[in-house]
Amino acid sequence: MRITQSMISSNSLKNISDSYRKMGQLQDQLSTGKKITRASDDPVVAMKGMYYRSNLSEVEQYKRNLSELYLWMENSEAGLEHANDGLQRVRELVVQGSNGTLSPEDKQAVAKEIGQIKADLVNVANTQVAGRYIFHGSDTGNPVVVQDSPPTVADNVGSPAIKDYRVEVSRGVFLTANINPDNVFSQELFDVLGKIEAVLDPSSEAASTFDPAQLNLDSLLKDLDTQMSGLLAERSELGARYNRLEMVESRIGQQEIMASRVLSDNEDVDLERVIIDLTTQESVHRAALSAGAKIIQPTLMDFLR
Repeated sequence: MRITQSMISSNSLKNISDSYRKMGQLQDQLSTGKKITRASDDPVVAMKGMYYRSNLSEVEQYKRNLSELYLWMENSEAGLEHANDGLQRVRELVVQGSNGTLSPEDKQAVAKEIGQIKADLVNVANTQVAGRYIFHGSDTGNPVVVQDSPPTVADNVGSPAIKDYRVEVSRGVFLTANINPDNVFSQELFDVLGKIEAVLDPSSEAASTFDPAQLNLDSLLKDLDTQMSGLLAERSELGARYNRLEMVESRIGQQEIMASRVLSDNEDVDLERVIIDLTTQESVHRAALSAGAKIIQPTLMDFLR
């Protein structure tokens, strides 16, 4: 086959154009750090990248859910600790009030302190986090105690329908964020505190609700211990769930690392290799330009110009 000057020129220009294209592709990889800039560059890498990125986004969402759970549980733990301290103080005051040596004025002072603790427990029961009541199960839009004086607990506190406020921490896996309010801030708790207050101070507001003559501090002390036992049991259950939450967080963290690594292996380039390939391609391109300049000889028209 006869090789003409035009064929040599055409092939040379085509190869030089391909060299430019390869250098442009390597330059894009070097500047972006990615293997591809368009799905058409490598459809397989693009398709896998969509799947891996979706998986990573799912893991990141679960991590945000974990943050919400930590917020609920830590605030719940702080509230339960505060309530337990208050009830412990009430118990001390009840034992002190049972002492026959106290004067009526002393008992009134004790009753007033118990009344303040009771009011504080109302505030704890109606604790809000991000505008939601954390001690009212899944009924987060309404307070636990709907009336302060005397404290009146919402009718649905013991309802199974509002028992659990659940958050998804993995695909198909849910953790309960809240405590059971009926085991902690029940109507029985506030009634016991009101009765104690009424016994110690017959002139108090609580005495108008309960008849002190029909009440006994010893039996009320037992009722108070029962309420405190329920609070401690709920606190222990919350602690167990908190431990599980920490284990879930550890596993989610490992999943995030693996998902990020797989995504990086699929999309990210080896920068050292790209730099070497780009340097090599530049050398090849300069050699092609030099060889082309020697092969493509001037024609008669060049001389006529």
